[in-house]
Amino acid sequence: MTRRLNLISLTISFCVLRILSASSQAQTSSSTTSSLVGQLSKELSITHTQARGGAGTLFSLAKNRLSADEFSKVSSAVPGMSGLLKAAPPRSQSSEFSGLESALPGNMGRMAEAAEAFHKLGLSPEMATKFLPVMTKYVEARGGSSTASLLEKALK
Repeated sequence: MTRRLNLISLTISFCVLRILSASSQAQTSSSTTSSLVGQLSKELSITHTQARGGAGTLFSLAKNRLSADEFSKVSSAVPGMSGLLKAAPPRSQSSEFSGLESALPGNMGRMAEAAEAFHKLGLSPEMATKFLPVMTKYVEARGGSSTASLLEKALK
């Protein structure tokens, strides 16, 4: 009987430790992502919701423009990437911003894809270009200069 109680006690302790460990890992991932969101919010004077949605929008564009292997490198440098991608406002099929990419030169044309999402977030389309240096610096600090170059390549 005592042996059985000890086994039950050990099982419960193990389960509690696993739950605490998973919770700690989730908080670490969230706080790391929050550091990017915090940097964007502070440096660009925007809300956390705008920062999450804007970063998610730009990472989503990068995901569409990079190979799976390249985006995997960028993604691994940004804990909580899936949460950021989900925070991006959904694109509608037709909007006032449709077709802008081909009409505008260079970086402005490529960033026009983000215009609709930024508009939905209450941000000007030009704000998308202000996100890039903050996000690139963040990715470089965590994934190295070659990974940051991949992000820049996708968004410039």
